[in-house]
Amino acid sequence: MRIRTWWLAIVGCVVLGHALPAAAQVDQQRAQAYFKEVQALCDRDGGRLWGVSLCGPMVIGDLRTQTFATSQPAPEGARPLFVGLANAPVQWGGATWAAYVWDFVVNATPTRRNELFLHELFHGVQPQLGLSVPALTSEHLDGLDGRYWLRLEWRALERALQDSEAQRDRAVREALAFRQARHTLYPASVESERATEIMEGLASYTGTMVAAQSASEAIASALERLAAAEAQESFVRTFAYASGPAYGLLLDASSPGWRRRLRSTDDLATLVMRALDVQPATDATASAARYGGAEILGSEQRREQQRQERVAELSRRFVDGPVLLIPGGGSASSDSRGAVVIPGNGTVYFGAYRASGNWGTLDADKGVLVASNGDSRRVSAPVRRDDGTLSGDGWTFKAATGWVVREGARRGDYEVVRERP
Repeated sequence: MRIRTWWLAIVGCVVLGHALPAAAQVDQQRAQAYFKEVQALCDRDGGRLWGVSLCGPMVIGDLRTQTFATSQPAPEGARPLFVGLANAPVQWGGATWAAYVWDFVVNATPTRRNELFLHELFHGVQPQLGLSVPALTSEHLDGLDGRYWLRLEWRALERALQDSEAQRDRAVREALAFRQARHTLYPASVESERATEIMEGLASYTGTMVAAQSASEAIASALERLAAAEAQESFVRTFAYASGPAYGLLLDASSPGWRRRLRSTDDLATLVMRALDVQPATDATASAARYGGAEILGSEQRREQQRQERVAELSRRFVDGPVLLIPGGGSASSDSRGAVVIPGNGTVYFGAYRASGNWGTLDADKGVLVASNGDSRRVSAPVRRDDGTLSGDGWTFKAATGWVVREGARRGDYEVVRERP
C-alpha cells in the first residue's frame, strides 16, 4: 500500500488472520530470485491487463535489522521512511518504487508472494490509469450486522465463481441482495466500501490475474481468498482483498473490455449487475439460508459479545484517558489486521505503527486510536521524558520544531499543539 490519505495499511495483498513469524535480515540472494520471478510475470503480462506495464523498481526491507534489497541500484541518499514497515509504493530518487516488508515476502507461499508483489506494482501505475481514490475506513464492518451480510455476500460470490451460467446468475443476485441489505443498514458507508474496492480490490484482482498461470488458477486463487477472508479478525480494511478478485473475475466472464471502460467512480458490483442484466434477489433473509446464514449469525453473535468486552476495555484505555492527543494529517503506516472499531471514536490499530507530519513523529506497537475522520490520533497514558519527547506503553512521540506537548483539558492528558510565538 501507499500513502493514501492520512495513513497506510501494511496488509498488502496478503489476507491473513494471524501474526507472521519473524524472519531474519533480508537475504540478498533470495530477494534477487523473488525480483526475477515477478519481473518475468510483468514481462509476460506485457501491459495486456491494463494497457500499461506493471513493471517497476522494487525494494524489500526489514525494519528490525535495517537491511534491504533492491531490484536495481538504489538511489543515493536516505531510504524512504516506510521501507521495511509497509507494503506500499514509495517515492525514491524521483521514481515510484514498490516497497515490501521482508517478513511478508519470505513467509508467503510462492503464489501469494507474487500476488503481493504485483498488487503493489499495480498501485504504482494506478494513478496514471485514473483509478487512484482515497480508501476510507469501513468501520461498520467490525460490527455484527456488517460482518454478517458481508460473509453472506462472500459465500454467494464463491458459488457464483463455480456454478454454471444459470446458477451463477442466481448466486450473483443473492450476493447483490446481501450487499444491498448491508448498505440499507449503513447508507453512509456505501461510498467507503465502493472506494476501497476500487483502490484495493483492483490491486488484489491484478495480483491474482497476473500471478496465475491460467484462468482456472486465477479462479481457484480468488476462491481461496474468499474462504480465508471469513477467518480474519477484522474486515475493516481488508474486505476488498477478497471482494475485488471475485467481482473482477465475474466481469471478465460477462463484460469483455471492462477494464478499459472502468472509471474511479464505478462500483464493481453494479458493473456485474448490469453486465449480467440481473437484479438483487427480493428476499435476502430467505436467501441467507442457502449459505449457512444461521451458522454465520451464531458465530457473529458470539464474536459480538467478545467485541463489546474488548471495546469497553479499549475505551477505558484510549477514550476515557489519560491519553496523548496527536493531530491528524501527515503520513502513517499501520497493520490493519486485528483492528478494533470503537463506535463514535475511531479505529484502534495494533502492531507496528509509524506516523510523521509537521507536528513530529510517532512510533508505536501496542495500539493507536485513529479518529474516524482522521483528524487525530491517540495513545494511552503518556509519561513525560523531556520538553520535546513523550513515551508510554509501547510508543514514543517526538515533537517537531515549532510544536510542543502541553497538558490537556483533562487531568493526566497531554496534547500536541503549535508553539505560540
